[in-house]
Amino acid sequence: QVQQAESGGGLVQAGGSLRLSCAASGRTFSNYVVGWFRQAPGKEREFVGALSRSGGVTEYADSVKGRFTISRDNAKNTVFLQMNSLKPEDTAVYYCAAKFVSPFSTETIGTYSNTGRYDYWGQGTQVTVSS
Repeated sequence: QVQQAESGGGLVQAGGSLRLSCAASGRTFSNYVVGWFRQAPGKEREFVGALSRSGGVTEYADSVKGRFTISRDNAKNTVFLQMNSLKPEDTAVYYCAAKFVSPFSTETIGTYSNTGRYDYWGQGTQVTVSS
């Protein structure tokens, strides 16, 4: 069973940057599509972005395009979320999620924007952006 844990959250001023990490254990993380989601107080969990098994294909929510970048280091079983030009509205708890995907799957990365697609979740890390 894949277990994963997010880290790297914190308090940052608007315009600043943070890099979140999602470290996995228990299985080979490179066999999984990994998504990032966030949840602000009183709001539903929303899609931030997703990364293919190979790390070569990504999908992002419109609200973070051009500012956030997802990457992975399969040798370290870790996925990263680089967040630049942060805004107060980016304040939320950020979660990484994983879904095992066959190497023969033809599904596009765009189909991984729903929380229901994922089997494994981390505990979340708080990101607070001050104005």
